[in-house]
Amino acid sequence: MQPGISTHVFLQQRLHTGLLDAVRNGGAQAIEIFAVRHHFDYADRSVVRELAAWFRSNDVAATLHQPLYADAEWSRHVAPTLNLIDPEKSRRIDAMDEVKRAIESAEQIPFRSITLHLGLKDERWNTRALENSLTAIEHLKAFAHPLGVRILLENLQNEVTTPEHLLEILHVGHFDNVGITLDVGHAHLSDGGIDAAFELLRPRIAELHLHDNQGTKDDHLWPGSGKIDWPRVARQIATLPPSTLGILEIAHDLEETADAVTTSAANSWKLFD
Repeated sequence: MQPGISTHVFLQQRLHTGLLDAVRNGGAQAIEIFAVRHHFDYADRSVVRELAAWFRSNDVAATLHQPLYADAEWSRHVAPTLNLIDPEKSRRIDAMDEVKRAIESAEQIPFRSITLHLGLKDERWNTRALENSLTAIEHLKAFAHPLGVRILLENLQNEVTTPEHLLEILHVGHFDNVGITLDVGHAHLSDGGIDAAFELLRPRIAELHLHDNQGTKDDHLWPGSGKIDWPRVARQIATLPPSTLGILEIAHDLEETADAVTTSAANSWKLFD
C-alpha cells in the first residue's frame, strides 16, 4: 500500500503549500485534494498554478475528491448538497458541471484519479438510481479520461453504493476502466462489514479511505481511535497491489494543527506495519 492523506483534515482552512508540506512530512506518498471551493478553489487559476508547482517539485502522487457542496452553501454543520444522481435532471446537470470544473484543474495538477459519490446519505436503490449513475459516470469519464484522470466510485452510507450495487453499475455500464475507492470506515458501518467489502471489490480497488469510528456514525477518526480491527484490515490490504493508495481521510472537526497531523499520520502508519 502507498500511504497518503486527504486534505479533508484541513477542510476548514484555505489549502496552501505549507499544509501539503505537513502531510508529506507525515509520510504521505500521495495526497487527496478535497475539492471544496473555500478550501481548494479549483476555479482560481492562481491557486491551481501554486499547487501544481508544488506537486511538480515533490515526489507525491495527487488524487482528487469531487466537490460535495455548492460554493456558497458549505458549513461544517450542513450535509452535502451536490448529487450526481438527483431525481431532478437540472440538479444532476448542475452537479456534473461543478465536478467538471474541479476536474479541469488536472490540466495543471497531475491528478491520477477522482473519487465520485453516487447519491447522498440514505439514497435508495432503484432503476432510476441505476440509470442516473450510468449517465453520470459515462459523462464524467468522457471528460476526465483525456486529462489522464481515472474515475473511482466510493462506497457510501446508502443503498446505491453497496459493494453489490457498485459491481452491478460497473457491469451494466461496461466500465472496465472505472475503479473503486473502498472506504473502510463506511464499510465498518454497513451490514456486510469490512471483510465482505474487500472480498467483493478487491479486483477493482484502486484506493482506500482509511479512518476509524465507534460503529454508530461516520466519525472519521484517526485509525486506532475507534473500534475497527486494524490488524485484520492490514491483512486484507496486504492482498492488494502495492501501488494501491491508502488515504487517511480524517475529520476536519478535530481541528488538528499541521504539526499534529504530521505526528498523528506517522503514528497511524505504524498500525499497518
